[in-house]
Amino acid sequence: MEITAITPQVKDKTRCNIEADGRFYCGMKLETVISNRLKVGMHIDAEELARMQLESEKATALDKALSHITATMKTEKEVRDYLKKKGYLDDVCDYVAEKMKEYGFLDDGAYALSYAEHAGKRKGRRLIAAELKRKGVADGDIEEALRNLSGETESAKTVLEKYLRGKPQDRKTLQKAYAYLIGKGFDHDTARAALGSLAEEEG
Repeated sequence: MEITAITPQVKDKTRCNIEADGRFYCGMKLETVISNRLKVGMHIDAEELARMQLESEKATALDKALSHITATMKTEKEVRDYLKKKGYLDDVCDYVAEKMKEYGFLDDGAYALSYAEHAGKRKGRRLIAAELKRKGVADGDIEEALRNLSGETESAKTVLEKYLRGKPQDRKTLQKAYAYLIGKGFDHDTARAALGSLAEEEG
């Protein structure tokens, strides 16, 4: 492929954006660009460019990924997506993911358990499963996390009470409340049980 542009990054003047064949290809340290004498018009193999980035930036990428997970846990997919947005190629993403798993900073199974435990207070199993799937968690880890969930009817009831607060409890409102629970990922039986439980308490 042909390098068609090398431009400094706006937020980090020590890094460049490299375009190949007219499209953004990756980010790279300015010193790496200079030491390898990369220039516009040069033809280069994609594997060679990936090797240059891996050797020069794996430590920097690892630091960025570790900073990214400081506030909250992340899945492997979320970390990889973050690095790709920063312009890192697959070889660097693979290196960082493996190192983070080795250090115990990336564990999709543990993430799924923690996520389901907290989300289970306000969402149903279906929605939690869909969100974990979107975050790249494997089906086995999702199933294990959902197996550890308990008290779904109580959670649905809490969500229902919050929804109904200040509303007239007529037939139309209760139908909307039922649809609301379904939208929150609770199954039909759980939604009906929550509505029934609330009616019993008020009856």
